Amino acid sequence: MTAEKIDLPLRIVVDQPLPGVAIALARGNGANAALIAPVHASSDALVFDLDVTVDGNTAEGGPRFLGAFVQGPPTARYVYLNVGSMAGQIGSPWQRRVKIPLSGIGWEAIEALGAGSRLTAHIASKRHDGSPACATVPILPPGWSAS
Repeated sequence: MTAEKIDLPLRIVVDQPLPGVAIALARGNGANAALIAPVHASSDALVFDLDVTVDGNTAEGGPRFLGAFVQGPPTARYVYLNVGSMAGQIGSPWQRRVKIPLSGIGWEAIEALGAGSRLTAHIASKRHDGSPACATVPILPPGWSAS
């Protein structure tokens, strides 16, 4: 548990993205959020790279996440992916946001991260009914891991 600020590189991978559905990373919040395109896009995955700041501990002792991509209260931080019209896709029938929880990132993973590595999380692109993911989604196994 470090007392100094750390820039923590993260990667979010959307597995098997739905064809024809735009997804963008939100930097900032509300109507003023900037939409960030994936750094890699294929039929297998959309990849979003971002950095967050870790600055001390939450009241519970976990890492305190800050930065332009971070949303939510200190004990339940997350990152948003915007879907369909919220990702700038004109005429999309989808208007959704996906919450990627940061709660699975602990001090052990942060302190073990090697230089040039990122903590990576994979999420599913769709819900059980086949529509695009929305709301809080689970991180797929093995959870946040170094890549």
